[in-house]
Amino acid sequence: MKKTLLTAAGCAFAFAAAGAHADEAMAKAKGCLACHTISGKLVGPAYKDVAAKYKADKDAPAKLVASVTKGSQGKWGPIPMPPNKVTEDEAKQLVAWILSL
Repeated sequence: MKKTLLTAAGCAFAFAAAGAHADEAMAKAKGCLACHTISGKLVGPAYKDVAAKYKADKDAPAKLVASVTKGSQGKWGPIPMPPNKVTEDEAKQLVAWILSL
């Protein structure tokens, strides 16, 4: 019984890790990592800082999807973030990944 539970937990962890990797791969493929990193400021804020800032904001996913697709300025300093060439679904997937960090 314990072995079965541990195996199921291991599979769930592996699935979650694979999903996170897939979204990091998408961020790289879409050019997001040219300005952002997961844990340190580059041109734009670190994704972990974004996740921390919006942790308690229930409207964060919609706000961030708009920032990704339409661009934004002034949220993290004077350097604007241009609109990104991603679909709405890709932006939602990227934002969900960022907020999970």
